[in-house]
Amino acid sequence: MNEELTYQKALEELQNIQRDLQENEVSLEELVQKVHRAHELVAWCEARLTDTERAIKNI
Repeated sequence: MNEELTYQKALEELQNIQRDLQENEVSLEELVQKVHRAHELVAWCEARLTDTERAIKNI
């Protein structure tokens, strides 16, 4: 992804992946790619939430 990732963009991409997996038949290769990308996005979101929680506690 060339543009800067934000929490909102990551969440939207995760929702799109979920919708694709629920509504469409996907090949095994595509499934592996989507699950891998979803894992990356979840990890990224968790890191942002952890950083935000730490920042709030320091206020």
